[in-house]
Amino acid sequence: GHAIGLSGRDDSLLQCTKQINKDGLDLGFVGQVETVNTQLLHSLLDIGITPVVSPIGTGIGEETNVAYNVNADVAAGRIAGELKASRALFLTDIAGVLDKEMELIEELNIEQVNALIDDGTISGGMIPKVSYATDAVKLGVEFAFITDGRVPHALLNEIIGTGGGGTRVGL
Repeated sequence: GHAIGLSGRDDSLLQCTKQINKDGLDLGFVGQVETVNTQLLHSLLDIGITPVVSPIGTGIGEETNVAYNVNADVAAGRIAGELKASRALFLTDIAGVLDKEMELIEELNIEQVNALIDDGTISGGMIPKVSYATDAVKLGVEFAFITDGRVPHALLNEIIGTGGGGTRVGL
């Protein structure tokens, strides 16, 4: 197959607004993805070209000249959701979501994710990963996988369906 590198600014692929954190702090040129130009992506996919998207978005309206940095996991989850992909894969440097005994939780639904965040089982840097995974599922992705990128061929194993380890998140 063939692939092409794109910026989220190309043909307004990732349209963003300025992101303000929960405390009202202006994060500078950090963007929140509002819209994905799925027509561009479908056009490429339809002719056998895999788009590889860098997570730099463009402003909307009067801000079309503004470039926004977007978290790569956010961009990937949003693109997968808008395309109604069967899977979204998020790589990390641990086995996946771990329980309080530090054992891998192989499968979670959105309610379980929320409960594990509330009780402190899911904490720190894993909260954004599971949040992006659940957002992708809510947008229409069948399953999101949080997979250990240190495992040889983990990504390939998830793609071909033999399992790469990690945690599967679904409805």
